[in-house]
Amino acid sequence: MKTNHPDIEYLNLLRRILDEGTQKTDRTGTGTKSLFGTQMRFDLSESFPLLTTKKVPFKLILTELLWFIRGNTRVKELLLENNHIWDEWPFKAYLKRNNLPIPIANSDEWVAQMKAFTDRLLADPEFEQQYGDLGPVYGKQWRNWIGPNGKSTDQLKDAVDLIRKSPDSRRIIVSAWNPAEIAEMAKAGLPPCHCLFQFYVADGKLSCHLYQRSCDTFLGVPFNIASYALLTIMIASVTGLKPGEFIWTGGDTHLYLNHLEQAKEQLSRTPKAAPKLVIKRQVKELWDFTKDDFELVGYDPHPAIKAPIAV
Repeated sequence: MKTNHPDIEYLNLLRRILDEGTQKTDRTGTGTKSLFGTQMRFDLSESFPLLTTKKVPFKLILTELLWFIRGNTRVKELLLENNHIWDEWPFKAYLKRNNLPIPIANSDEWVAQMKAFTDRLLADPEFEQQYGDLGPVYGKQWRNWIGPNGKSTDQLKDAVDLIRKSPDSRRIIVSAWNPAEIAEMAKAGLPPCHCLFQFYVADGKLSCHLYQRSCDTFLGVPFNIASYALLTIMIASVTGLKPGEFIWTGGDTHLYLNHLEQAKEQLSRTPKAAPKLVIKRQVKELWDFTKDDFELVGYDPHPAIKAPIAV
């Protein structure tokens, strides 16, 4: 297995979108440059694929992943970790449900009103009960997929069990794309972008292949790469395997038109040495990990590059 430095894989994708992408409209009204059907590969035995050409906040990735693993769908649990990845969608849903005017996204008014909304989620249990659930998003689908017979399936637990008991299985798959619940997810959250992943065991190593239907390449994809790399390393640890490869496949792979200059700035930077991830204690089960069990070693990135999120 031979792959490029993590940043090189990612920068090559940015460059391809800028050079070859087709301009398209999109749900947010922002507009994109887009490619369809892309792929990157990351060797997890060599380093941890957290980009160095801009700072990517590992703590946010870690706390969101632990939230997924617990099957949680309430945004308050992220807010308690000072994690605001998901704030925009329940805020916009709250405004729509109450027929309130929606400020221009990312304006000062938007930011101030969204902060007031999240502060109230933390302070007012009745308000949080009414507006704090994102619906049946990732954690729900991973841990509690409800079939047509009403039976619950814990897909993530089943995947870990298969890795242990039948590592050559070609059915070690977790899907977040539940067609019956897409409309419900869209009410306060977002239908899954990273929607299906499969594990593969060979030569004592665990690899993961993710399919992502919609890819916000500048803002979202660096998070997705690190999140699934982390999940693969965690599962390898509890199943007695070594980390293998993380393969990322994108469907609609796009740069928003208000991210183009930021992408060019990132392309002008020289990658630094990729960091290492250390698990500080051995745990028996995936569900036993806490945020204090991980240490990122040697991460010295270029400064962050700010860009507006499209909602």
